[in-house]
Amino acid sequence: MTAEKFLGWTPAAIVFDCDGTLMDSERHWVEAREVVLRNHGTAADEEFAQSTKGLHYTECGRMLAEFAGRPELADEMTEQLLDAFRRLVAEDPVTMPGAPQLVAKAATFAPLAVASNCPRDVVEDGLAKAGLLRYFGHVLVPEGQVRPKPYPDVYLEAARLCGAAPEDALAVEDSHCGFLSASRAGLRVLGVGPRKPVDEPPPVDVWVSTLADPELVKWADSRAA
Repeated sequence: MTAEKFLGWTPAAIVFDCDGTLMDSERHWVEAREVVLRNHGTAADEEFAQSTKGLHYTECGRMLAEFAGRPELADEMTEQLLDAFRRLVAEDPVTMPGAPQLVAKAATFAPLAVASNCPRDVVEDGLAKAGLLRYFGHVLVPEGQVRPKPYPDVYLEAARLCGAAPEDALAVEDSHCGFLSASRAGLRVLGVGPRKPVDEPPPVDVWVSTLADPELVKWADSRAA
């Protein structure tokens, strides 16, 4: 979808990622990973940090254990990762620029859901503290038969619960793992980030640097009206 076509389209549902998209918590994941590795006598490099962005926390814990040379400690390091992340989010629950305003406007013209790889309590507590949870009819996380991103499950289930066909719904994402999940589910994808990757183009339909992008704000205003 071109930017021009996007600006003329009204989605039947909008599904937002949480970390790095709605909540400024990706930095908390980075810090939590650093804390765990530091406690095990090592430190991550930039390549490792990028490779773990957006992954389900259990997969991230496994990768941390392997990176530290202690694969047998995967479960223990996963718990350490979650404990550190929960503490950091509780201390600093900050939204991404433009997120509160976009969510409030979007809720006036489409049902909203959240699709995240985080534990449910982390997602809901963070959104509640930011005053955003009330706008979302559904919060989808990997549990039961629902597999984590990059599988399409969370986005397929979110669209279904919102009463929308996947191709009529919009996903708002910031990570390659999330882009893959949403595009595999058949949703149209709005990518958000300071710069669009050039080495491995993500499967997105439209890219904005921030949810406060003037054209995005104008689009939401027009749909809300």
